[in-house]
Parts: sequence; structure tokens; C-alpha cells
Amino acid sequence: MRFDHVHLEAFGHALPDQATTSEALEEELAPIYERLSLSVGRLELMSGIRERRFWPVGTRPSEVATRAAEDALARSGIDRARIGLLIHSSVCRDFMEPATASVVHGALGLPPTCTAYDLSNACLGFANALTVVARAIESGDIEAGLVVAGEDGGPLVRETIKALLADPSVGRREMKLAYASLTIASGAAACVVTRDSISRTPRRLLGGVSLAATEHVGLCQGDHTSGGGPLMETDSETLLHAGNELAGRTWTAFLEELDWSSEDVERVVTHQVGAAHAKLLFATLGLDRALDYPTVQRLGNIGSVSLPITFDLAERDGHIGAGQRVALLGIGSGLHCCMLGVST
Repeated sequence: MRFDHVHLEAFGHALPDQATTSEALEEELAPIYERLSLSVGRLELMSGIRERRFWPVGTRPSEVATRAAEDALARSGIDRARIGLLIHSSVCRDFMEPATASVVHGALGLPPTCTAYDLSNACLGFANALTVVARAIESGDIEAGLVVAGEDGGPLVRETIKALLADPSVGRREMKLAYASLTIASGAAACVVTRDSISRTPRRLLGGVSLAATEHVGLCQGDHTSGGGPLMETDSETLLHAGNELAGRTWTAFLEELDWSSEDVERVVTHQVGAAHAKLLFATLGLDRALDYPTVQRLGNIGSVSLPITFDLAERDGHIGAGQRVALLGIGSGLHCCMLGVST
């Protein structure tokens, strides 16, 4: 896919105030750690995650998605009356029905002519939604759109710890399958996307590539338990290598689609999963780690909002500057991979 008229006008994000360390989570699992002779510090050592943040109990995804959207709208300077499409793209939603996008639409006071719906694809939802809005802009259907997402990993982490402690048969295998769930965190992101005719920024979405490897659909699956809380099981090691192999194939197609070489890429922003994932990914793609802007150490894995929040933070911190080619790399359970090219 290629876009000639699409600009990423402005990003916005919101993060919880309070941080929870990996060590604190392990202390809650002390009975299991003692029984299995596991040492505290294992979680941070394996994931590279020192801390992550959770919203206060009861926070709705729409609430924090709206907060991030207000940030993006304010920074864009675009009149919200011009927004023709709103997509809420996170895994977390307020409820099954209606669409959480409807709640955000009302909270933002968007016009009745603005279509709103949810789009969810694990950690790739936000990236996928950007391409949907971009296609609507490129075709001339709308002149501006808004992608939002609000992720809350707190319920998953709490339910995971509760389930592990309640099961006296939990062993090292069960702990390994629950490992990825303990890396999940919370945050919200938004992006105002515009047509070049009304844009005030040179930041363009040039295009990208998406590939699927759905033979690996069983490697990471989550659902609500009979008690109502979410639980997820992940074969982290197999998922790491399968995702990395898919990323390698996607990277080749991505460079060909945009007519880039690896040397043309000046900055890289990835979906933040863990330290081992980043190390293997950059080695596979033959990229310099200095191009990266890691946030996983302090923010954890924030699902679909990890990629846009990391991009936003990298720009605000000066890591991404004007006139650079930036590759946005995302991998989501399923498996799916999406890579997008941006010129700043």
C-alpha cells in the first residue's frame, strides 16, 4: 500500500501516574516462587521490564482514549468538526456493545457526519486502524480521521496472579505460560490523520505492508474466565521465533513496497514486547540498535498503544527529528505483522 496525500498530523497519549515494579509483582507470587525455588528478579531479567503502569480500578478504555484524543487534537490544531472517521482500536473495550468508539465520539463532541466504530487486532489494532483511515483519506472520502485506543492491562495481571495463587498444582510450565501476561501494562494513544490539503505538518504516512502467519494462531490466546476476569496463555519462546521469522519476511516486502533499502531507514519504532524480542528483531533485520527508542523497560508491553506512544515519546524527546525516514514495526498475536513508513 502506498499513500500520496496522507499526513500523521499529531499524536497524543496518556499514561497512568503510578508505576508497579516487576519485583512487586513477584512478591505477590512469593508462595509459588518459594515452592518452585524461583528467585525474585527473574521477571525483569527475562523481559527487561523494570516497571509498568496500571489505571485505577474501574477506569474505562473510552475515558483514557478520550484523554489521549484531546491531547492529539489540541496539538494538531485541526477543528474536530472536520473529523470524518473515528476508530477505537484497542484490545480493551468498555463493553461488548455498543462500540467503545461511540462513547469516545460523544465525549469528544464529534459531528454526526463522523463515522465511528471499533477495530481490534491484538497489538496491531492501532497500526491497522491508521491504514484504514489513510485509505479513506487517500480515496477522498474524508479529509481527516482520528485513531484512538485505551489499553488497561491491570485486570489481566491481577487475574493472572489470582489464578496462579489459587492453583496448588502450578509448576514451572504454568509459570512460563503466564510469563507474558505479567509484562502487560496500561496506556492510551491517539493520532489525528489528515489529507495534505489541510495539513500543517510535513509528517507523512508513505505506506507499508502487512503479512499474516495464522498457522501460529494458538501461540497466544486470551479470553475471559467463567469468573469474568481475563486470562491469557502464551508460548513465549515459540512466539518469539515465529514472530521474528514473519517480521523478516515482512521487512523484505516493506522495503520493496516503499523502494527503500535498509540504509535509508534513519529511525525505527517498534511495538515494545521485551528486551529479548528487540535484540533478536534488530539482528534479524540487520539494523543498528541505535536507531531504536526503547520504552519497554519503564512502560512494559502496552498492547496496541505501545507503538504510537513510543513514536510520540521519541519525537517529543528529540530522538526523531525533521526530514527522517522512520519505520514503524508491529507484530501481533495471530500472527500478523504490519510495517509502516513515515517521513517526518
